[in-house]
Amino acid sequence: MADAVLEKATLRREDAPHGPLPADHPPVRQRRVGVVLMNLGTPDGTDYRSMRRYLSEFLSDRRVIDYSPLFWQPLLQGVILSTRPKKSGAAYRSIWNEDLDESPLRTVTRAQAAKLRAALDRKSEAAIVVDWAMRYGNPPIKSVLERLVSQGCDRILLMALYPQYAAPTTATAYDKAFEALMAMRWQPAIRTLPPYHDHPDYIRLLKDSIERRLAALDWTPDLLVMSYHGLPKRFLMEGDPYHCHCQKTSRLVREALGWPEEKVVVCFQSRFGPEEWLQPYLDKTLESLPGQGTRKIAVISPAFVTDCVETLEEIDKAGRESFLHAGGTHFAYVPCLNDQDDHVAFLAGLARNELGGWV
Repeated sequence: MADAVLEKATLRREDAPHGPLPADHPPVRQRRVGVVLMNLGTPDGTDYRSMRRYLSEFLSDRRVIDYSPLFWQPLLQGVILSTRPKKSGAAYRSIWNEDLDESPLRTVTRAQAAKLRAALDRKSEAAIVVDWAMRYGNPPIKSVLERLVSQGCDRILLMALYPQYAAPTTATAYDKAFEALMAMRWQPAIRTLPPYHDHPDYIRLLKDSIERRLAALDWTPDLLVMSYHGLPKRFLMEGDPYHCHCQKTSRLVREALGWPEEKVVVCFQSRFGPEEWLQPYLDKTLESLPGQGTRKIAVISPAFVTDCVETLEEIDKAGRESFLHAGGTHFAYVPCLNDQDDHVAFLAGLARNELGGWV
């Protein structure tokens, strides 16, 4: 199939835009525009070796763990990667897509790309190629960019699927793309999607998603918990805007719902290591809420647009169990926007805006 795509994308020598080419000239591809959806990443399997390979790549990223490699790598490759793959593998197994033998993150990201391709095709006469890549694991960003260039894409929009900007998510995804460009003889022009944490349509999508989920319940939550992936507090103090973006998203969603401040709490999850992270911590909050009289809650994670181990296992399984064990009575998880039609339409709108002048 790939050969057929390349053959279709290759111009005949006599049809080259600048006139006939010499007989020994390399093939010239039809000019196209590429769009890449970029997500965090996923292991290829839940076994020890797959998990170790994935975690080693993830936790070796200096954007994620910025300790000196002289200190960090012996610790990572020794104690941490001797034990953590087993624990992480168990978490992934609990939410694994057995039918396709892959994580839900990979399943849904593929579906998002397919639907985005169809949405853009309906609105544009330009030749647009939509693909998807993972910062860690497969498919890697480098190979996806090379594939797009081989199909004639001389202009590429990178869409990191993180509404709130953070150096360990947005920046590292684009870093990896720029690293791949450094090895290219003929680089495509590149645009990157900016954060959209306060985009009115994104806020509306979250509001609608919350209202749909709550309308399906036969009980009313005492509190909505908005949980975001955590960062070391030090990152905030060094200028990373992530914490501010999360707070603004939460405030705008609460205002759109028309709820009072005491109806919503913002938390941060997935902390790692001994240093202080952004607070309040989700796990500690879930353990303490029932003792404060809050026994019915709904939880949403606006930092993720695709359900993954951090939402399906850490929140909907471990978080639910922790809350109920502490005395809570009702727990509802609000799914990510995933490949819902309204979400894909929103992504298509973002893409068309960033492609202005190209298509």
